[in-house]
Amino acid sequence: MFNIKNGLLCFFILTVFSCNKSGNTVIPKKDTTATTPPAQVNFPKPGYDPVGLDSTKLFNPVPVVHDLARTDLVEISGVAASRINPGILYIHNDSGNPNQVYMTNGNGDNVGTLTLTPVGNRDWEDIAVGPGPVAGKNYVYVGDIGDNDSKYPSVFVYRFPEPDLTGKTLPVTMNIDSLDIIELKYPDGPRNAESLMVDPLTKDIYIASKENSFSKVYVARYPQNTKSATVMTPVVQLYMNKATAGDISPDGTEILLRSNELIWYWKLPAGTSISAGLLTAPQVAPYANNEPQGEGICFAADDSGYYTDTEIRDHPGHLATISFYKRK
Repeated sequence: MFNIKNGLLCFFILTVFSCNKSGNTVIPKKDTTATTPPAQVNFPKPGYDPVGLDSTKLFNPVPVVHDLARTDLVEISGVAASRINPGILYIHNDSGNPNQVYMTNGNGDNVGTLTLTPVGNRDWEDIAVGPGPVAGKNYVYVGDIGDNDSKYPSVFVYRFPEPDLTGKTLPVTMNIDSLDIIELKYPDGPRNAESLMVDPLTKDIYIASKENSFSKVYVARYPQNTKSATVMTPVVQLYMNKATAGDISPDGTEILLRSNELIWYWKLPAGTSISAGLLTAPQVAPYANNEPQGEGICFAADDSGYYTDTEIRDHPGHLATISFYKRK
């Protein structure tokens, strides 16, 4: 028999499971409060002095800067270079925004929008491109890894094949209806992160935390489990203050890691793994300090330099830009 009490209960249930931000499909998550104390995990620490690092001379210190054609993208948090669509860059906004990846280029043009229909944007903080489970294919990796309050027991990486834009009229609008969901956990408890990197040689996924005075780097070795959560392995604790983005070059021999203030660059000797390379001293790469809240970095797919981009929401008067530092 229907009564007021049962009616209110049904209304509550329907409300909880149907309300959602327009345009986002959300995967139900378990309780987001950590229930066990974080484990004590030992991280290797480099022996160099971060204050006395040399500067690399490989890149032009003055970037070529273009405004984004789309003025509605004010919370950009990542950038990655396509491997199959020449000159195309993938960018995205962070938490609370639509579940969409936007395509642009070095000139800031609007090339199109990809909507990831199976997932929402809890806090997308970085993006990468690299190989994946099918040989010969290139994949886009979206890092839902932001956690300002360090409260989520899991973070997620969404992986899908790069769309081929050959012959399509630009800008394109496409739905990504199928993707891999990679659930990851930190061995030492929840933490905030904004840097996602994919090793093109091993397909390993690296995440660098964003913390005061240091950054902990973790790795999820390939093949990553898409059925259950994977606990990542500690790699190194770097002396980078509040890292906001990172990338590995398409040939796997160079690494970039940035904050709002500076960029670190590693050139790895032949045969050196990413994990081993991160233990060696980086060089300081050019940064023109032209971004109010720089949150993205990536190598150009053709090895011609690197790109950076910035969030501008809390900086009135600034425009969203793409900066390119050309290799000499």
